[in-house]
Amino acid sequence: MAPNARRAFLVTGSDTGAGKTTFSCLLAAALRCGGIDVGVMKPAETGCPSDADGHLQPGDALLLREAAGSNAALDEICPYRFAEPLAPLLAARRAGVAIDVDRLAASYRRLSAAHTVTLVEGAGGLLVPLTDTVSYAELAARLGLELIVVVGSKLGCINHCLLTLRVAAASGLPVAGYVLNEVCPTADLAQQTNATLLQDLVGPALATIPHLTDWRHPPSGFSLDLAPFLPD
Repeated sequence: MAPNARRAFLVTGSDTGAGKTTFSCLLAAALRCGGIDVGVMKPAETGCPSDADGHLQPGDALLLREAAGSNAALDEICPYRFAEPLAPLLAARRAGVAIDVDRLAASYRRLSAAHTVTLVEGAGGLLVPLTDTVSYAELAARLGLELIVVVGSKLGCINHCLLTLRVAAASGLPVAGYVLNEVCPTADLAQQTNATLLQDLVGPALATIPHLTDWRHPPSGFSLDLAPFLPD
């Protein structure tokens, strides 16, 4: 690894519920256990419950911070949080808030400067809007992030994966690769065949994640190959 080499990713999904948080936590924990200083960020989280004091608790961001062993302030990791489970732009509008992309960029710069690898988890898919003019695709371009596309293995994911990769190519975004996540405990015919077809169409997955109910307890023998995620 070259001195001061760094790498940063936007973890996006083929769809809502694809398993971005599960994969991001697995990767953050694996990097940390491998001696890599990893930072995490969730620019905007929606569907946040309130604690006893009325403060919104960003569950995904808290899991990311735990997995990375981060001591960064929660407001830095997750600058915007909203109660309603909607796209960030709509949740922000309904809360009377305007998401400031400059604020997101500033938080990202501080976090990434302090870590060897930085994982930025999106919301839903690549074109989910943060503002009227900025989606996660534009945010990734502005921050210089590589994409990791988490594909929830189910009927329809082939189309969703290919659409995401085409948008990334059209936007000039570098793609590190895709991760196939087994979202259901029992594999139907689509899940049994998705991996082979995706490999034929776009190449092998960076990783295949078994169905998990808790990222902290992967099955015995499971491990992530960290090589695709490390700086050169």
